Amino acid sequence: MLSDGLACFRSVTTAGCRHEAVVSRGRHPKDLPEFRWINILLGNLKTSISGALHAFNFDKYAKRYLAGYCFRFNRRFKMKEMTDRIANAVCCCKPCPEWALRVAEVYG
Repeated sequence: MLSDGLACFRSVTTAGCRHEAVVSRGRHPKDLPEFRWINILLGNLKTSISGALHAFNFDKYAKRYLAGYCFRFNRRFKMKEMTDRIANAVCCCKPCPEWALRVAEVYG
């Protein structure tokens, strides 16, 4: 694991995992080339969420939105397969009234 040396990452080594801290020496982690990939990922995710969900009630449906993004992100290299799987799920699911789809789950 690679991090900017934040104190909370010390527990990673106590868990038996390899951890390498990058000392920023006065620079922000966002300016370090080692962390470029995570900054690109977070920027793309933020742009995607704010662009697609600007008119939705994010407070109420946040878990659903993030679950959808996680599903697509985890299958991003298998786009053809994902389309087939979604089409299969749509064809095999039982009918459901619209009101039931719009009800937010109760967590807790």
